[in-house]
Amino acid sequence: MKVYTRKGDEGKTGLIGGTRVPKFALRIDAYGTVDELNSYLGLLRDKAVDESAKLMIITIQDRLFTIGSWLASDPEKGKMQLPEILKEDITLLEEEIDKMDEELEPMRFFVLPGGHETVSFCHITRCVCRRAERLVTELNEESKLNPLIMAYLNRLSDYLFVYGRFVSAKLGAEEIPWKPKMN
Repeated sequence: MKVYTRKGDEGKTGLIGGTRVPKFALRIDAYGTVDELNSYLGLLRDKAVDESAKLMIITIQDRLFTIGSWLASDPEKGKMQLPEILKEDITLLEEEIDKMDEELEPMRFFVLPGGHETVSFCHITRCVCRRAERLVTELNEESKLNPLIMAYLNRLSDYLFVYGRFVSAKLGAEEIPWKPKMN
């Protein structure tokens, strides 16, 4: 099987189910952004602060492939059996957030992104997750999706925020509080 098919040379791509759509279609933008998010998570996995975080990121990446599969499927013609996003997937994110939160000082102020390269990657990944969430929410207005997909992305952005704080604490990174400049 060759990587190239030449079928997309004129700006269209195929969904699961065979439907051809423009490469700029909202559905393509949504699953493309989920793919971008997954790639940034790979970068975070490579810089994981411990084995537990690495394993959690692998689990998240698997779930993002599941979400991508649903987004890449024609809701009317896609007949392929796909894995599901479950409430338990969201619960796992919440449990991990709570575990990390137990080790962190309470937030007293907003922090400027940065302090360490890995912390910066956490913030970038969180922002890509938020963009994916916005696109998937917009797609849901056009074509109803499993609401657990949107809930998962929402909780994942929360996880990434807390993971960034967790990484910052583990690495002893400098946190610079945001102090609004009031003229």
